[in-house]
Amino acid sequence: MFDLLMSADMMLADPDGMADILVKRLGVHAHPNWRQAFDGHPYVAHFLRVHKSLAVAPTRIEPQWHLDLPNHGDPMFHDFLDSLKAYQGAHRPMITHSIVLALQGAKFDLMMENLMRRRLRFRMARRTADMPFDRMWMGCTPEDPRYRPDVDGGLCIEVMPIEPLQLPADTFTTPAPQPRDPQPGSMVRVTARGFLVRNLDETLRCCSSNLDWEPESPVEHLPLEGYRRATMGFTLPNSASLDVIEATRWNGEAGTYLNAWGPGPWYIRIAVNGLAAKAEDLKARGTRFTWVEESEAVGGKPLIRVEPEDLRGQVIEFEDY
Repeated sequence: MFDLLMSADMMLADPDGMADILVKRLGVHAHPNWRQAFDGHPYVAHFLRVHKSLAVAPTRIEPQWHLDLPNHGDPMFHDFLDSLKAYQGAHRPMITHSIVLALQGAKFDLMMENLMRRRLRFRMARRTADMPFDRMWMGCTPEDPRYRPDVDGGLCIEVMPIEPLQLPADTFTTPAPQPRDPQPGSMVRVTARGFLVRNLDETLRCCSSNLDWEPESPVEHLPLEGYRRATMGFTLPNSASLDVIEATRWNGEAGTYLNAWGPGPWYIRIAVNGLAAKAEDLKARGTRFTWVEESEAVGGKPLIRVEPEDLRGQVIEFEDY
């Protein structure tokens, strides 16, 4: 159904400072032109890249924050965002402003027609000079902009056409573009964004019946990790997947996080060219991490989990490419 997970976002105060932390601690790429801020839309967002080529790594990492100022471009957005924060929990260290999905124009039109025909709740942002394209949020309406999870199963989804992203033409080629001359330990792309839910079956029911969106493979049960996982894929093979997860054990990594903080966004997983080389890079940066020798989450291969306290509570992992 969808073509791209546009970003793995993290909504937290001082996104400029968070961008600096991600550059320093992890080695992600930043650029002044990748910082977005408009007078009529009071927010600051950085669209950081793990690889400089968007064709290789179209899913970006997005630290962002919305300012307490009048939103002339979208006056209802503050009400929506307040409800989204309340839904995720005021104290949760990882919250999303929306899980932003993109799809090509004709598919966007079809999706909107289906939402209308099914009489499902959604809200469109009006087009502005800064954002002259369509953006749609699920689970709310203009007359009641407060988020409800009955349309998207609690995934907090925003949808936009892919064309305004102006991705390079080779993003869409087959086979998918690969990095040229990757250096040891260099990051290749964001491979997955984890999202914790309390009832995976109900979330998948909403995605199927309301959005015509199905997992790319049967739901997996990972007993060593202590969760069930549905991998929601995208037509662009270099896009990150959205891993929708229900904890099955109270004291596993997923269960511990869920029972401490509630449902919502969880890990951001990044593929690197040589995990051992990346470990040395992290040591040189003074970034703390745990080396997991065999992780069921990545098919029994090693995994690096960065210490969340070094990243203002964000959960970021590295796997071998």
